[in-house]
Amino acid sequence: MSGQRVLNMAREQLATAASILNIDEGLHQVLAHPVRQVIVNFPVVHDNGEVAVYEGYRVQHNLSRGPTKGGIRFHPDVDVEETTALSMWMTWKCAVVNIPYGGAKGAVKVNTKQLSRREIEKLARRYATSINMIIGERSDIPAPDIGTNAEVMGWIMDTLSMQHGYTVPGVVTGKPIELGGSEGRVEATGRGVVVSAIEACRATGIDFEGAKIAVQGFGNVGSVAARLSEQHGAKVVAVSDATGGIYNENGLPVNELYQKFSGVEGGIRNYKECDEISNEDLLEVKCEVLMPSAIQEQITEKNAKKIKAKLVVEGANGPTTPEADRILGDKGVMIVPDILANAGGVVTSYFEWVQDLQNFFWEEDQVNDRLAKIMQRSFASVHDMAVKHKVDMRTAAMLIAVQRVAEATTMRGIFP
Repeated sequence: MSGQRVLNMAREQLATAASILNIDEGLHQVLAHPVRQVIVNFPVVHDNGEVAVYEGYRVQHNLSRGPTKGGIRFHPDVDVEETTALSMWMTWKCAVVNIPYGGAKGAVKVNTKQLSRREIEKLARRYATSINMIIGERSDIPAPDIGTNAEVMGWIMDTLSMQHGYTVPGVVTGKPIELGGSEGRVEATGRGVVVSAIEACRATGIDFEGAKIAVQGFGNVGSVAARLSEQHGAKVVAVSDATGGIYNENGLPVNELYQKFSGVEGGIRNYKECDEISNEDLLEVKCEVLMPSAIQEQITEKNAKKIKAKLVVEGANGPTTPEADRILGDKGVMIVPDILANAGGVVTSYFEWVQDLQNFFWEEDQVNDRLAKIMQRSFASVHDMAVKHKVDMRTAAMLIAVQRVAEATTMRGIFP
């Protein structure tokens, strides 16, 4: 999916909410555009001595509710439009769970599979240096995303600390615990997806214990969501990774899949007591809850009619197109939207940031309990809004988020 199409999708969602909320056109335009887009081109010396130039981005969408927050993505297909759309979704995500951030996103156009660990470190440090004038623990706080991880966040934190002359742990989140990271951060997004799924089941009269679950994507989000679903008594019948999917109507041994087959050559398809299916087929298996947790634009007008799930809980960003939204809505399928369902990561990033600023750290059960309460409260607010306005959950989440950001923007006024 091209970056421009992703951005158009994000703006279409905003326009729907702005129309229902009767937001005037000037304010609508403010919310439809990012405050800042930075494009950088920087050199990296490869291990063989050759120099390559990489293009990177950092987009800050809205500053009204606090410093901006958002991941850094290392991927060959990124562009400034996609990065802008993701920054906009981050604004709504922070607002819908009511944490004091605006949205941001960063990216570098690179295939990290072609780089050594040392080259990735050089790339991360040089990218951080190129955008250091706009990121900081009180201005814009990055986090991991596709192609980056805790180790990369540690390098970025160290780079910016060296430039400040003292350690600045709060400049990034998703760091190793030894460097000021938070307990529970790695599992937080997947945990939030499961909390959302349980609340959605309760709202629709489905018993989560014993429910059949299908999870597209077995990375950080999907694997955690699958394992926690199993722990809560659900039956995970289908999962998939980059190699494809597997299905067993009697349930899959999620922990065994994660421990033995995740991240190895051949992936989860090394497990044999199942049927092999494609990533596309996984979306159409018979189940109560479908968790698309891979990449955007997976559920489209082409396959939405074939989806048999009663609930779709979005672990990925933008996995359902607006056309598919309408089709699933007509079928009576509840969609728990990405800006709510996968907000667990940014909620726990907020916890990490607070801990860093205070130099006071919490126990893992405290982190998980506080995360669950925020996700439950946010789901209830969105569901109440959906019932009140007779709209779907995505529109309801957008109404809450856009209203909060619009009010903050209006209260602050326009400078000068």
